[in-house]
Amino acid sequence: MKPPAIPQRRASPVPTGRLSLMALGLGLLSLPAWLLGMAPEQVARAWAGLTAVAAGLAAYDLVRSMLALRRHPIRLRRRLPQVLSVGVAHRVELQIDNPGPRSWTGLLFDGLDPSFDSAQLPLPIQLPASGGAQAHYELLPRARGATILSPARLRLRSPWRLWELQCQVGDLQALRVFPNFAAVAGYAWLAGQHRLSEIGIKTSASRGAGTDFHSMADYRDGDPVRHIDWRASQRRGHPVVRRYQDERDQRVICLLDCGRRMRADEGDAGAQGNHSGAQSGAHPGSHFDHALNALILLAYVALKGGDEVGVRTFGHPPGQGRQLAPRKGQATLDGLLSALHDLQPGIEHSDYLDAARELMRQEKRRSLVIIATNCRDDDLPELLPALRLLRTRHLVLLASLRERALDAMIDMPLTSGMRAAEVAAAHSFRQARQDAMRRLASQHALLVDVEPQHLAAALVERYQAIKASHQL
Repeated sequence: MKPPAIPQRRASPVPTGRLSLMALGLGLLSLPAWLLGMAPEQVARAWAGLTAVAAGLAAYDLVRSMLALRRHPIRLRRRLPQVLSVGVAHRVELQIDNPGPRSWTGLLFDGLDPSFDSAQLPLPIQLPASGGAQAHYELLPRARGATILSPARLRLRSPWRLWELQCQVGDLQALRVFPNFAAVAGYAWLAGQHRLSEIGIKTSASRGAGTDFHSMADYRDGDPVRHIDWRASQRRGHPVVRRYQDERDQRVICLLDCGRRMRADEGDAGAQGNHSGAQSGAHPGSHFDHALNALILLAYVALKGGDEVGVRTFGHPPGQGRQLAPRKGQATLDGLLSALHDLQPGIEHSDYLDAARELMRQEKRRSLVIIATNCRDDDLPELLPALRLLRTRHLVLLASLRERALDAMIDMPLTSGMRAAEVAAAHSFRQARQDAMRRLASQHALLVDVEPQHLAAALVERYQAIKASHQL
């Protein structure tokens, strides 16, 4: 939806230091006259006359400047992408037009949302008469979601530099800040070069390990003898084997936890858990942001492999749930980004059993269900029944995020009694959580328990292992 236009507002004047110095100078002029013995009445009349002249000059400077801006308002146009990536610097180009006969100098402050960073503002500008100027700066989004750029603010100096006129120029501009999908592009390049190990992903599929027929090829040492096609070999006069690939047209459904635990933010700037994210300097933020980035990468890999991908959320604030039916094709990734880019975790409790029942009610076909969450030992009474219910039809992979701050607390020096109590509590909490993870692993073998920055690589690696082992 296009944001409403902002009407041209009247400029507001602010006195400059030069005007203050003029007033101070007038006051100091009366001092030597008084010291020379002039009558107080004469000094007062002289000071009043000089003050009236100075006030008239200041008023004249102000009025003609205000009239010039009112008759010939300055216009501003921005050029920047409508879709931005969090943690990635984007260039904003500005075109400032001055249709009036008077030149201006001043500063420009663009109307940035608090979630944006820019070290280059304010921008100094010089506008010639009946001309314009171009400027640019780097805009760095720090949070996902829908946002706007408000009208820019100009601080223009009057011709005699006695006033600064503050005015708004330009319009509201709606923007959408998406997750940093530079990770997806980096993965695509690495996958094309067979260098997945550079982002920590180990490939487990071996040549010819799939069951779907892919192509015919000449026999090479190491190829399974059972894959030799003897009829084709007889026609060609040399051994020919059938090549197979992992099964396609399978279904992957991601259950994304939007509950209160996913709001945890450990401040690990730049940790992406992948090659390209580390170079971009992006800050994924909360556990939810890490989980969302990991699911985007997994969706890209699964769609590239010919599988269907769908996403469902649970634990979200009322009325903010998202549900994307499983679909194939790379266009599905665009739909996923568009649907989830502004989703934020809430403060509600995540009901695992209700999410499992809803998924079982709507998804009848066997699928790989990936639950991205932050679970603890006190979640087992609800989580275990949910996993058992899902496993009656689906293959379930539980991906749980582990707090990095817990290990940091355990390693703290025991400098006081309070610190010792904190370290002991951290040990107890970690032991309870480890016991819960072991119990989950014993009953549900498909489990990923990693720190947030390692989730993306761990999920893709486990997905590829599942495809190679034909568990689905």
